[in-house]
Amino acid sequence: MHTHDEPIYGAGIWHFATYVDRYATDGYGEPRTVLDAIKLAGAVGELSVVDLNWPFPPGGISTAEVKDALAEQNLRAIAVTPEFYTGKFMKGGFTNPDPALRRDAIELVAAAAEVGRELGIDYVKLWPGQDGYDYPFQADYSDLWDKSVDAVRELAQAFPDLKFAIEYKPREPRNRMVFSSVARTLLAIEDMGVDNVGILLDFGHSLYGGETPAEAAKMAISRGRLFAIDVNDNFRGWDDDMVVGSVHLLETFEFFFALRDAGWQGVWQLDQFPFREDSVEAARAGIRTMRAFHHALNYLDRDELAAAQSAQDALAAQRVAKRALYRALAESESA
Repeated sequence: MHTHDEPIYGAGIWHFATYVDRYATDGYGEPRTVLDAIKLAGAVGELSVVDLNWPFPPGGISTAEVKDALAEQNLRAIAVTPEFYTGKFMKGGFTNPDPALRRDAIELVAAAAEVGRELGIDYVKLWPGQDGYDYPFQADYSDLWDKSVDAVRELAQAFPDLKFAIEYKPREPRNRMVFSSVARTLLAIEDMGVDNVGILLDFGHSLYGGETPAEAAKMAISRGRLFAIDVNDNFRGWDDDMVVGSVHLLETFEFFFALRDAGWQGVWQLDQFPFREDSVEAARAGIRTMRAFHHALNYLDRDELAAAQSAQDALAAQRVAKRALYRALAESESA
């Protein structure tokens, strides 16, 4: 049995927000501020870091207030996520046809980076949700690509002391997004020609984008570009952001195996949206499953797995993986 130290667990602070959709426009619960969400994150008891939206919801909350709230809950900000995907940027942030709005998007991210410096973050997360298109012939694809690459390069060069992690996603809110896959995002980073831009690999985005998340992780790691991960689950048709391991249990285990196999040692971070579930209990459930994956990796017979993979023996390889995984899950769920 190979033993490793337990990972650090984190979560996007939105895990503890309340949500709306196009049907329940009145929301799934009472509105919460980022300070409320930080208090709930602290109640989980097993989180060490959080990723924070900026500007801090719902607005009018200072960085000093957030720092005090984090300290009170013994949490650290690992990242800030600038919100340049709101209605103002409905036609794009970095790719907006209006140059003034493109500049606003860049300046918003730059302001978030300054806040991140004050908070001592590890990276600025870029999720350009409105950068893309919806219809054939709507846009010049080369123009969208160039504007996206140029904007991120500009920010990376302006903040050489910070890392920028691009969270790619195939679609939503746009029908097609510029940074839509691991391969496209790696190509874009190559075009940027900077060292401080990488990828945040969201397991669910990779799933419903038709990728194998473990393979996608290996691709990013092999190029030194996997800066962070977010973990959740879905039914592969939409970004459901369900509790980790709810549906694709074996593929999630393979994802974490790929990370450890490559020597990747970052934070294991939740990006779950518990619309109807208790947010604290959902976080605990996700962490419990991730901890089971951690123990299962220690139980895994590496030599037997290597022999099965060398022969490309699918049944033997799955038997080895399932034996370790089910043992760890049984222990986790009976504790």
